[in-house]
Amino acid sequence: MPVPEERGRHKRSLLREQAYISIRDAIISGTLAPGEKLRDPELEQWLGISRTPIREALARLEAAGLVHTTPGHSTVVSTIERKAVLDAQAVAAVMHGLAVRTAVPLMGKREIAAMTKANKDFAAAFSAGDARAAMTADDDFHRVAVEASQNQAIPAILEQVTPVLRRLEFLRFSSLSGRQSIAQHKQIIDFCRRGDAEAADAATQRNWQTLSQLIDHPEAE
Repeated sequence: MPVPEERGRHKRSLLREQAYISIRDAIISGTLAPGEKLRDPELEQWLGISRTPIREALARLEAAGLVHTTPGHSTVVSTIERKAVLDAQAVAAVMHGLAVRTAVPLMGKREIAAMTKANKDFAAAFSAGDARAAMTADDDFHRVAVEASQNQAIPAILEQVTPVLRRLEFLRFSSLSGRQSIAQHKQIIDFCRRGDAEAADAATQRNWQTLSQLIDHPEAE
C-alpha cells in the first residue's frame, strides 16, 4: 500500500495525549491555579517533551474550557465560571440520566455488581481522603450505565462537557460534601436492580446536580 508521508504520527499522538492528561490533572487538582500562565519552556522542562505536542495539548485543553489562549501573548488557566459550570452540569445530568434510563432494561447481574463495586471503591477512596481515586471510582460507577445504554452519542457529548466540571468534582470529593454521593449511588443501584428506569434517571440527575453547590454555597466545603 502507499505509505503516507507523515512519519512518527502515533508517537506524536501519544506524546500529545500524555501532555494533555498531565496538564489537565494539574489544573483539576489546583496545582495549576486559575489565572496561572502556562509558559512553553517551563512545560517542556516539566513534561520532558517538545513544544509541538504541548501546543496541541493546550489547544485541546482550550476546547475543553480549561485554559484560555491569547494569540501571540499567553496561555492561562481558565477561571471557574459559574455559567459555564451550570451549563455543563445541566447537560451532563441529562445525559447520565438518559444513559441510566436506557440502560436499566438492558442491565443484568454483571452491571449491578460493577456499579456496587465502583461505589465501594468510591467510599474507600473518600474515607482515605484520596480525591483522585474517588473521581476514578465515580467515573467507573457512571460508566457502567453509559456503556450499557449502547448509545454512542452519549459518551461523545459527555466528552465535551465533563472537563469543565472536573475541578468542582475534585473539590467536592476533597470535602465532606462529597460523602452524600455514596448514598446517592446506592439509591441509583437500588432503582436499577428493581428495574425502575424513571426513578434511576431522576436519582442520577440529582446526583450530578449537586456539583453547583460548591459555586452557590462554597461554605459547604
